[in-house]
Amino acid sequence: MALDERKGVWKSGKGKGRRTPKGRQLDEQAWDEVRTLLGDQPRRRDLLIEFLHLIQDSYGCLSAAHLRALAEEMRLSQAEVYEVASFYAHFDVVKEGEAPPPALTIRVCDSLSCELAGAQALQKALEDGLDASAVRVVRAPCMGRCDTAPVLELGHNHIDHATPKKVEDAIARGETSAHIMEYQKLTDYSSSGGYDALKALRADGDWEAVQNKVLESGLRGLGGAGFPSGKKWGFVRANAGPRYLAVNGDEGEPGTFKDRYYLERTPHLFLEGMLIAAWAVEAETCFIYMRDEYPAVLEILRREIKALETAGIVEEGYIDLRRGAGAYICGEESAMIESIEGKRGIPRHRPPFVAQVGVFDRPTLVHNVETLHWVARVCREGPEVLNTTEKNGRVGLRSYSVSGRVTKPGVYLLPAGSTIMDVIEAAGGMAEGHVFKAYQPGGPSSGLLPASINDVPLDFDTLQPLGSFIGSAAVVVLSDKDSAKAAALNMLRFFEDESCGQCTPCRVGCEKAVKLMQAETWDQGLLEEVCTAMADASICGLGQAAPNPIRMVMKHFSDEV
Repeated sequence: MALDERKGVWKSGKGKGRRTPKGRQLDEQAWDEVRTLLGDQPRRRDLLIEFLHLIQDSYGCLSAAHLRALAEEMRLSQAEVYEVASFYAHFDVVKEGEAPPPALTIRVCDSLSCELAGAQALQKALEDGLDASAVRVVRAPCMGRCDTAPVLELGHNHIDHATPKKVEDAIARGETSAHIMEYQKLTDYSSSGGYDALKALRADGDWEAVQNKVLESGLRGLGGAGFPSGKKWGFVRANAGPRYLAVNGDEGEPGTFKDRYYLERTPHLFLEGMLIAAWAVEAETCFIYMRDEYPAVLEILRREIKALETAGIVEEGYIDLRRGAGAYICGEESAMIESIEGKRGIPRHRPPFVAQVGVFDRPTLVHNVETLHWVARVCREGPEVLNTTEKNGRVGLRSYSVSGRVTKPGVYLLPAGSTIMDVIEAAGGMAEGHVFKAYQPGGPSSGLLPASINDVPLDFDTLQPLGSFIGSAAVVVLSDKDSAKAAALNMLRFFEDESCGQCTPCRVGCEKAVKLMQAETWDQGLLEEVCTAMADASICGLGQAAPNPIRMVMKHFSDEV
């Protein structure tokens, strides 16, 4: 056959001819399937993660053919699509020739609270007792349900106080969807004065007056940084529009579940606070970035955002709900913004700060969920709702997420000057048979403090002299039956898994620290060198704070290491 008669050959000359360009070829069936899933949605770059979720939800994985088709449909390189898909833990990328995962996945939480409650034994029992070809059992980071540890997620159904029997029964009943508890809907919220404050401000409000009211209340950012909330508004407004608001709902710090607690009960307090803040900075769009581990919250927000649109309180599309995909690093505000833009959640170098260059390089106001909950309450009830509560020289209220060896784990709203003894008392005291030994005051980033330090208010600025901080007020209580050394190793394994990998001090430092911490006796000199490098040279707070558990165990529990 003559060369010009060989259809499809585009390369001629010496050597073997090639019938197709190099690289993975487009599969027409997969392309049709992707186009059907995407429907008439705009093929915008920032929607890449949302589209990956559509494929994962529909087919149980992300096949090579579907990733190739999505790249074609969005006019992106395959490498770009693959690097985003492979960055997030909730996407299962399946290459050619690889078997897809089983139809059902069980994610067993391995955070500190769940480990204390027997998560490792639970996972092993499930692995031994279930058919691996039908059910995949994997470990997963904190699911924000530490008050009901041990916890696992069966599909999207969270099973609290999980046991193998509960799991088997749920599988038999086909219960793999999220359970939504009773919550305050728009009609109930509006009937008790909800959105009146927003409507009044939109009519003739003064944003500076509202900012001053928030500042007077003493409200500070409740995601962990503690920056005075009202001050952000002026910083964002000082930059020319268009401006955006981004809500950081990626509550991934192990031990934290306060945002979920409020959203599952009173979502409209948060939504009104968000719309007030958006009004104050004249935001063109409100992005809500909510972690994928909260499927019930995501459904509640979908329903109530639709209700707000139907009621004419917001225009359709003004609130843009985005679904995370399993990456703790996206709790860092600039990494969250990268994820909103459809990219890997990698923290940005600063300056510039997000108030100047945020979502789509525009000025962006970033707030935590609980912060906006209090913005609404301050605007409805006045700054006195916070600033009239005083204890131990501290002013305000704090929502403490309490778990571990206490009688009644849960969220407790207490004066900001509360000590660990006050928190334990609110949670019903120590669990029977347990003696207070240590506590994590604000997630693993805050390290471990011994029970002897029990008179310090758990608030902003009070724990820094001790080498710790309150963060998101995620309190985990340990007893005499627990090992501080093992707890610290659990925390560093979490940081090792969740490091975004961008900077060497964090990526390598966490890995080396975990290896060193597995030794029967710690090489404390070498560990301190690793800690110094991580704290001094990491780009963001993950690597900078990861040494805290190591240093505090060496300081306060030296007999264990």
